[in-house]
Amino acid sequence: MSTYKTTCLIGSVLLSLTLAGCVSSEKKSDQAHLTFVYNFATQSLDPHRDSSYVPLRAGVTETLVRLDDERLTVEPWLAKKWSYEGKRTWRIVLQDDVTFHNGKQLDAAGVKSSLERSIQVNPGVKNALNIKTIKTDGPDLLIQTKTTYPEFISELVNPNTAIIDTDADGMTQQPIGTGPFQVERFAPGTKVELKRFSSYWQEQAKLASIDFVFNEDAGARTNALRAGQADIVYRPEIESVKQLKSEGLTVQATDTFRVHQVTMNVANGPMQSLEVRQAMDALINRQQLVDHVLQGYAVKARGPFLSSFPFAPEYPKQEQKTPEEWLKQAGYTKRDGLMQKDGRPLTLMLLTYAARPDLPMIAQVIQDDAKKIGVTIKIKQIDVPEEYMASNRDWDMATYSNLTAPRGDAGYYLNATYHPNGGLNFSRVTDPVLTKQVETLNRTLEVDERSRLAEQIARYVDQKRYNSFLLHPSTLVAYDSKRVKGWKTEKSEYYMITSTLRVNE
Repeated sequence: MSTYKTTCLIGSVLLSLTLAGCVSSEKKSDQAHLTFVYNFATQSLDPHRDSSYVPLRAGVTETLVRLDDERLTVEPWLAKKWSYEGKRTWRIVLQDDVTFHNGKQLDAAGVKSSLERSIQVNPGVKNALNIKTIKTDGPDLLIQTKTTYPEFISELVNPNTAIIDTDADGMTQQPIGTGPFQVERFAPGTKVELKRFSSYWQEQAKLASIDFVFNEDAGARTNALRAGQADIVYRPEIESVKQLKSEGLTVQATDTFRVHQVTMNVANGPMQSLEVRQAMDALINRQQLVDHVLQGYAVKARGPFLSSFPFAPEYPKQEQKTPEEWLKQAGYTKRDGLMQKDGRPLTLMLLTYAARPDLPMIAQVIQDDAKKIGVTIKIKQIDVPEEYMASNRDWDMATYSNLTAPRGDAGYYLNATYHPNGGLNFSRVTDPVLTKQVETLNRTLEVDERSRLAEQIARYVDQKRYNSFLLHPSTLVAYDSKRVKGWKTEKSEYYMITSTLRVNE
């Protein structure tokens, strides 16, 4: 064989191997799959109604702006920029060359339609956005609010304001968003099967497909990871953290904007009494909850906001009384081992839910401690706390967990929880003083003054004990870091499945 032929043959072989390597690598990328197990289930993928925010968390939908939770600032997303035009009007300039999953171009008319639908179907969004009119001005949006509303742009972080193609059918099963992944199949209450959106307007997703699985059993989620049936597990069983680490798995514990609280029903029943609320608050041993229920993955809470937030106040020293002393002040006396008033024992209904497994344990601790002072607490397990508390008044207290600064500002939580029209005002608080304070905050533009007002409101709420704030839990996420790359646990808990997430095969 001639040198020329030999050289050509070797070159051909090398070229074939190179091409084969490229094909293999490309095929590997095309087949890259990840299974993510989440602790909440949803029966609908309607982005404007789903309280679990699965479409946004799964990378299917996007909002006009997003939160940088390290700096507590609002950053552009589907909106390129925005400006205040005066007369309560905001101009929003959209990103160029964004398409929905069905190939339709994102434009001002489509965004207008999506926002109008979210307002129409979700009362919480309607109250939070406070919009009077939405108009298109060429490629831009002009949005006028009903009142001077400086935090309007930050409210667009809300996952329920996600932008979708409202002309598309089947949005409860297959919403048409703009995210890096699109829905291939949805099994309500079980999982969402996702596939990469090849025309994504930013960097294309590294993964070809994802199974976004729902499982509210922390033990089952943990076992799925250990058995290799899951790649990432959100909120594994706390008791299993040491074992997971010993098996070479990574467990991240990240401070979040969340607070575990006891929500008080002040509309009817015994919790209308401030002294009874004070008694229940004094009953709670927060350090015990941190150490024994959360295994140290939490810090005690005095109010809704982490002490590091610029709008978290210094609280005045609490009046030191025992639960029994507070109840005596409320007119209760202890007879036959039971706290009674007008011959009726104090019996309270406490709601809890299993999707956050530490909450039922907290409810059990509260029940046991109440029994020691002669108060009977009955625990009722519910499925969707927001729906139940909004629709029923047959309860006195509820263990609940809430993000308090997911927009980077105190206004979201204070409006949602304490304004009479707030979407999370399950306590049914109608306090004219508090309402006036919240509405003053809503009209205030200057950042330092907003922080001062938020501190004032937080101190007032502390004084009235409309809620008992228990602890700020860490978010635990477990995964095999040798296989999974690009995962980041966000403090806001909004952005989970992203285009940069990848796996090593």
